Amino acid sequence: MDASPILQINNIEVIYNKAVQVLRGLSLAVPRGRIVALLGSNGAGKTTTLKAVSRLLDLEDGEMPKGEVRFDGRDVRHLAAHELVRSGLSHVMEGRHVFEDLTVEENLVAATYALTGRKAVKADFDLVYGYFPRLHERRRGLAGYLSGGEQQMLAIGRALLARPKLMLLDEPSLGLSPVLVDSIFDIIARINAEQGVSMLLVEQNASVALSVAHYGYIMEMGKVVIDGTSQRLKADADVREFYLGIGGAGTHKSFRDLKHYKRRKRWLS
Repeated sequence: MDASPILQINNIEVIYNKAVQVLRGLSLAVPRGRIVALLGSNGAGKTTTLKAVSRLLDLEDGEMPKGEVRFDGRDVRHLAAHELVRSGLSHVMEGRHVFEDLTVEENLVAATYALTGRKAVKADFDLVYGYFPRLHERRRGLAGYLSGGEQQMLAIGRALLARPKLMLLDEPSLGLSPVLVDSIFDIIARINAEQGVSMLLVEQNASVALSVAHYGYIMEMGKVVIDGTSQRLKADADVREFYLGIGGAGTHKSFRDLKHYKRRKRWLS
């Protein structure tokens, strides 16, 4: 098996509107066939990291003046977003972004565009419906009438239909009930295990993310402040307190506590 990472991010910086720096020397890697969680508070730069990988920064007046992103051994800085998709990179954006005026099945048909030029890869609707039976039941209905959970299933299903090597997932739990969150993450873990799809998972629900991820990075103010295996992060006192909400005695802690803020600030020094 190729031991090189499917994704390697090396010391990148990202600036919006030629003035606002969001990422500051960020580096991380996603091993092939693994799930890597990217955690952090709002504004830490998690979504920007995904857009830097999938080449969507240009749509928001963003640029990456320093650093390098390599996907499957290729430098992506000069590739267009659609070229990356056809190369096997799928980005499931925050907020789902389904085509609301198309049926479920038409949304999936639209995703076959990603297979253009890949003669060895065929559209497999049964694969998607196998993971998401509810989509098969609703395949003739308009996507705009799906529930939030069903739309998330459709967004992931479209990405899966493109038969990606790497899937970028941005906040898949957003706006979903706890039961649906558990269901979605169970399917994410199954897709990884059964299809061998590598994943970079951005998520604010650190507990559920670390339950499926093999490795994790925690970001603050545009850079990584701590990383390690999921087991190590779940056992780390700072991670438990600030991201899992568990203190030493099992009580919930607040970020507003000055003593905890000082410890948190020490990470950034």
